[in-house]
Formats: sequence, C-alpha cells, structure tokens
Amino acid sequence: MKLIYAIVSNDDSSAVSSALTKVGFFATKLSSTGGFLMAGNTTFMICTEDEKVDEAISIIAQKSKKRTQMVPSPAAYGMGGYTPYPVEVTVGGATIFVTNVERFEKI
Repeated sequence: MKLIYAIVSNDDSSAVSSALTKVGFFATKLSSTGGFLMAGNTTFMICTEDEKVDEAISIIAQKSKKRTQMVPSPAAYGMGGYTPYPVEVTVGGATIFVTNVERFEKI
C-alpha cells in the first residue's frame, strides 16, 4: 500500500480530481500555497495499492501541464529604489511524493 502526495496548481485541480475519480481513485484534497510564487495549490492525498501507483501518477501528469507565466519581480534600481518588472517563470506541473503505508483503514 502506498500514499501518494501530489501537489498541483489550482488551475489543474479540477481536471486532476475528475480524472482520478473517473477511474476509481479516491483522493483527499487539501488547499496549500507554494513558497516561491505564493500561488494557490491543491495537495492530493491518494492511498492505493502498489501496482496502481504508476497509473495514478500518469493521470496526474496528463492533467497537470507546465506553462509559463509573467509575474512581477522587484529589481534594485538606482539608490535603493525598486521598479517592478515582469519575469517569465514556469508554473504548473506536479510535485509528487510516494511513501509506504504501514496501515490503512477506511471506517
């Protein structure tokens, strides 16, 4: 038995949730915030049999697309003044952790 933690962008959350549910995975969704962009994320917790881990990860990967986005970034200008200028960053995709589960009960 494995526990999958999948952190995805809020933009992809609904698609990931629907796709997982459609094939029979049960997931607990938690709201989370990324540290770099302070953007909203969804963390999915999915407990499944060892042989189904790759299937779950494949579904998450298909529905969590990376994309670029322009975000404001302050840059030093002159004597301590700051002028915001946009910087292109890659967002989206998924960060996935898989851990062993010693015991799982659904009561």
